[in-house]
Amino acid sequence: MRALVADDEPITVAILASSLERWKIEVAVANDGGAAWDLLTTGDAPSLAIIDWMMPTVDGLDLCRRIRYAPARAHMYVIRLTGRDDPRDVVAGLEAGADDYIVKPFDPDELRARVQVGLRVLALQEKLADRVHELQEALARVKRLQGLLPICSYCKRIRGDDQYWQQLEGYIAEHTDAQFTHGICPPCANTLMAEIEEERLRRG
Repeated sequence: MRALVADDEPITVAILASSLERWKIEVAVANDGGAAWDLLTTGDAPSLAIIDWMMPTVDGLDLCRRIRYAPARAHMYVIRLTGRDDPRDVVAGLEAGADDYIVKPFDPDELRARVQVGLRVLALQEKLADRVHELQEALARVKRLQGLLPICSYCKRIRGDDQYWQQLEGYIAEHTDAQFTHGICPPCANTLMAEIEEERLRRG
């Protein structure tokens, strides 16, 4: 896990960085909003960010908005760090795109608790993304059966990609995760019983 600490106060940065590193989180540091945005637009961007409100070049609110407007960064978990505790300021930060906030001076235990919430959310997002990928792969396999299939009108065999003819159930089993259980439908059962009775009478 990699986290960004964006703050122009060296003491605050040092406290945050040392705390995160104790919790086995790799830390990237930016001392102003512009540098923070540059770090967030690199290939190995952090997944979690602790962003101060008041910073040079780009303030914390604008940085939050940029993150949420960038599709590749919208999943980031953002904790806004501020010395303001007015409810209107809290609302402004959340509306700008922050997921959580913490007020300076902060308690280390509160910081850890809020970071852990962020890590849990990110872990759930990752699991969800993996599940979506699995479903997309399954859908792609199902779609392979769409379109025109060359089927024999007499024996109902399917001509596969290798140009060999095979049983319909074999083709479906090869191209999907479907499994078959065999039985006899009523029309076929009646036909079979009639054939058996006809043979019995013939042998008489």
